[in-house]
Amino acid sequence: MTLPEHTNPLRQFFERNSGGILHKWHHYFDIYHRHFERFRGSDVHVVEIGVSQGGSLRMWRDYFGPTATIHGVDVNPHCREFAVEGFTIHVGDQEDRGFLRRLRQQIPRLDILIDDGGHTMRQQIHTFEELFPHISPHGVYLCEDLHTSYWRAFGGGARRRGTFVEFSKSMIDWLNAWHSRQPRRLAVTDFTRTVDSLHFYDSILVIEKGPHPQPTHSQTGRPVIPIPRPPRDSFWRRLRRTWRP
Repeated sequence: MTLPEHTNPLRQFFERNSGGILHKWHHYFDIYHRHFERFRGSDVHVVEIGVSQGGSLRMWRDYFGPTATIHGVDVNPHCREFAVEGFTIHVGDQEDRGFLRRLRQQIPRLDILIDDGGHTMRQQIHTFEELFPHISPHGVYLCEDLHTSYWRAFGGGARRRGTFVEFSKSMIDWLNAWHSRQPRRLAVTDFTRTVDSLHFYDSILVIEKGPHPQPTHSQTGRPVIPIPRPPRDSFWRRLRRTWRP
């Protein structure tokens, strides 16, 4: 559901911002609010990669409230100046797996990860691979500005192998791996067991974590119309064999 601009608290902060630069695509605000609202007023632990001028860190503080713990990650050492405002700042390159592993050790709890960093393919993929498993069991991962997957300057290109968008398409398979009958090609993984849902938007991917055990199914009621005998080895016969309780 899209909120009227005057009722979205994130959009409200954006409109009245007179501090550090805050640059956002306008449709992002409703996406943030849809997935983050349940954490407001709690002791949520947030990591945002990409501090820039500090505008978004202040937006998250205003949104989540004073009990939130907010970490900012940036390659620019001058971002340490924002620590005086109550943020924990980590300086390093998100493409560097060693840095990301050290960051993981420095942040014992991670409920929300927002990747708004350099937007190159390696940065986004390395960050996902190193930090996503560290997100809490009911946490949220959000990577934004995925349009760089279509821009050559960032290592992108439409349907080009190695882009983050192409990488993320595999997540649909991982989520559905419980139904795979070719385990050598598609096996159940920790991703399958710990991800509740994927949400693809224009330029944003959101992953909601949550327990995902092997699905079960059943049926109730009784036949009320005749079921035609399907032709031998027809699609419908195979379907009935597959779904027989």
